[in-house]
Amino acid sequence: MGRQWLQKNREINAAKRGKLFSKLAKEIAIAAKSGAPDPAMNARLAVAVEAARKQSVPNDTIQRAIKKGAGLLDEKLEIELVTYEGYAPHNVPVIVECLTDNRNRTAPEMRVLFKNGQLGARVGFLFQHVGVIEATHEGAGLDIEAAAIEAGAQDVEPLEEVAEGQTGARFTTERADLDAVTKSLAQSGWSVTTSEMGHIAKELIDLPPAEREVVAAFLEAIDSHDDVHRVYAALR
Repeated sequence: MGRQWLQKNREINAAKRGKLFSKLAKEIAIAAKSGAPDPAMNARLAVAVEAARKQSVPNDTIQRAIKKGAGLLDEKLEIELVTYEGYAPHNVPVIVECLTDNRNRTAPEMRVLFKNGQLGARVGFLFQHVGVIEATHEGAGLDIEAAAIEAGAQDVEPLEEVAEGQTGARFTTERADLDAVTKSLAQSGWSVTTSEMGHIAKELIDLPPAEREVVAAFLEAIDSHDDVHRVYAALR
C-alpha cells in the first residue's frame, strides 16, 4: 500500500517510545474529535485506543487524549492535518501526512528532511485516497477475498508479516465506508489493527538493494519526526 518500506516490529528505545506515545495520543484525539468519544460507538477511536494499549500507553494518557479530542478539557485540540507531497531519492513518489499544532514550525522542518529529495512536487495523482483497514484473524489460510466481499470492502491483499497460525489482510474501502467495514470485520472475528484514511500507490517502484536502502533511510528519517502521522511511498 506504499508503506511496505517501513520495517515492522522494530526495537523501540526510550526516546522512540516517547515519540510513539505522543503520536498515538494525537491519533486518539483526532479520532475522538471526528466521531463519538466512546470507542464502542466510534470504530476508528476503538482501533486507535487498542493500538495505544498494545504499546503500553498509560490509561490516563489515553483517557486524556479522548477528552481533549472531544472538547471536554479546558485546552482545545488545535491540531490540523497537513499533507506534503514530493519525491524521495531515485524519484520515488512520497506523500507525508502530519498532525501539527504549528504548520509554521513543521513546514521548514519538512524542507530540511527533504533536502536529498524534492519537496512540493505534485504526486497525489499517483496514489488512490481510500479507507485502509489492516486486520488479522485466528486461523491460517482464510479466504480474504470472501471476507472482503462480506464486509463491503472494495479490495484486499495479504499483509506482509503475520504471526504463525493467523491470516492477515489489508482491506481498502471507499472513504465513506471505512467505519462500516471496520465494524463488520470486527463482528466477524477479525482483530483490526489499523482503520484510517490512507494513500495507496497505483504502481510500486522496484529498486536495486543499494538504492532501496537509501530511500528507506530517507523515509524512516521523515517517519521519526514528531509531527509525522503517516508516510506513503510508491516503493515496493
